[in-house]
Amino acid sequence: MIPTRFIVMMAGLFVFTVIAWELADLIQPNAGGGAGACRAGAGDLGNFQATRPAVPLPEVEFFDARDTPHSFADYRGRGVVFNFWATWCAPCVKEMPALERAHAELAGAGIDVVTLSEDRGGAKVIDPFYEKLGLRNLPVLVDRRGEVLRALKITGLPTTVLIDARGREVGRVVGIAEWDSSEALDFLRRCIPGTG
Repeated sequence: MIPTRFIVMMAGLFVFTVIAWELADLIQPNAGGGAGACRAGAGDLGNFQATRPAVPLPEVEFFDARDTPHSFADYRGRGVVFNFWATWCAPCVKEMPALERAHAELAGAGIDVVTLSEDRGGAKVIDPFYEKLGLRNLPVLVDRRGEVLRALKITGLPTTVLIDARGREVGRVVGIAEWDSSEALDFLRRCIPGTG
């Protein structure tokens, strides 16, 4: 039989641990964002879903217009708004100009807006699309065989994964968002600030 005093002590230790984790999560925004900062502003992006706990991203490659490989490690130290899209996806097309404007607004906060195309035609499809919409600052990046899409278990487009400066997914937005609204920009600055 386990003594009552031992059970009470273990219960107290458990409660203390839970409180310590919650406090660390709330304090963490001042040290580079985190789920606490993201959760606190969840109303700023109506379809935002926090990832708790934050999870490291897989080692998987995607490619630029010159066929140079890239990975999530390239963005370490910066917050990342990582958007999955395609030229044939009407909601994706609608939000691309807002992502371009958010890219310009967030650069000074150490946050990159990265758009990863799921188009099988690669840069030869994306370049004329960017030209038509007047997009000049978003990188042309391609998920050649849908490997990144599968690795992150993305089930629909558009989906945007929010990545903190430590390279962890802290949440995602499934569907379209007004990325350049003042509420969304403030939310992103709190949620995923860069460290360098």
